[in-house]
Amino acid sequence: MWNEHLTISSAIQQKGLTTDAMSQDAQPASTPVKMSADAHVVMESRGLKKIYGTGRKIVPVLLDANLILRQGEMVAVVAPSGAGKSTLLHLLAALDTPTSGTVYFDSKAIETSDDAALAEFRNRAVGFLWQRHQLLPDFTAAENVAMPLLLRGEKFTSALEKARKWLAEVGLQDRADHRAGELSGGEQQRVAIARALVTGPSVLLADEPTGDLDEQNAWAMFELLERLHRVHKLTSLIVTHNLTLAARCDRILGLEHGVLRTREAAAIAGGGPRGEAS
Repeated sequence: MWNEHLTISSAIQQKGLTTDAMSQDAQPASTPVKMSADAHVVMESRGLKKIYGTGRKIVPVLLDANLILRQGEMVAVVAPSGAGKSTLLHLLAALDTPTSGTVYFDSKAIETSDDAALAEFRNRAVGFLWQRHQLLPDFTAAENVAMPLLLRGEKFTSALEKARKWLAEVGLQDRADHRAGELSGGEQQRVAIARALVTGPSVLLADEPTGDLDEQNAWAMFELLERLHRVHKLTSLIVTHNLTLAARCDRILGLEHGVLRTREAAAIAGGGPRGEAS
């Protein structure tokens, strides 16, 4: 076990990479399903605030972000660029620490002072999908997907087997042994989706998952996320500036002046994924 794990660890070190660096067919539109108010609350934030800087140079990003995610929901957060959407996701995923306020997972507060518990939470409870995929270009698609499993001590052969299964789920079974740097932008984002879900998280947090894709690939990517959400019974929070795609979710929240508010979709029926939040 350890020899296999050290093989990847040594390769990472030889290529000058660290754990921190690593952490970085159209279907009909589904009809949003209204969730019962009695559905189990998987994740919640209360009074979440994030302020950067000190003194006269403070920059308030989040002022009072209150959020409830119920089991099985797909929720969109829409806002223009720079409104704090990524900051919100980073706080929910325990990738950053709030200035004040608390994030709860399964009704338990996430303790930001316990490094081991935070690492466990990030590795098992949530899957994080970065906008710019953050893949390791010199490693294969399968190795990239296997990384979260290897980092928690899983055997090399077992981790790669699971990685290949997830690559098949996202339609990349024939690209598993290609280096990430050899893949197209859409393929790289699919690899990133497989990596985010290979650990079996109950919550998927996606940061502008279609932001760097053209219109055709954006639709395909969102439809893939919808299918995986249904099949694997995920709870998903997707931040986007695209109202047309957001309208496919169960609920839409707007992030306005650091506060989350319920919002109606202003997308044009039948339009492409280009309607932007303002």
